[in-house]
Amino acid sequence: MSYEFRFLEDVALADIAFEAAGDSIEDLFQGATRALLETMADPQTVGASWNRRIVKMDAALDDLLVEWLSEIVYWKDAAGVVFHEAPLSLTHHNGRWKIEGSLIGAPVDHTLQTLRNDVKGITRHLYKVGQDGPLWKATVVVDV
Repeated sequence: MSYEFRFLEDVALADIAFEAAGDSIEDLFQGATRALLETMADPQTVGASWNRRIVKMDAALDDLLVEWLSEIVYWKDAAGVVFHEAPLSLTHHNGRWKIEGSLIGAPVDHTLQTLRNDVKGITRHLYKVGQDGPLWKATVVVDV
């Protein structure tokens, strides 16, 4: 597994932007996922008492990444949790991409967790996914 992410300054004034990169498409998804988790809270301060399995499919890789990240934001709000980790696997069959992952975290607790930003959603503003040489890269702006 080899991925990285960095937060982008001065891209969106009221939002947070990050760029994720990976050696493979799955690594890219892992990097983007980690960046989103880090945007919401410090994962090292979040326990693992809550777990939700997620399966999503889409023909378009870029749409699948938005769906996956949006699912994380949905469960943050619907269950009132933040996340310790979100392991995933990505496969491609019959022209469709499939992501299978688990959201692992704990209910929000201001006394135990280092909370960062209340992410409202994943936007399409400046959004892109593609291959750049040997790396897969994505630029994502999140509404906070």
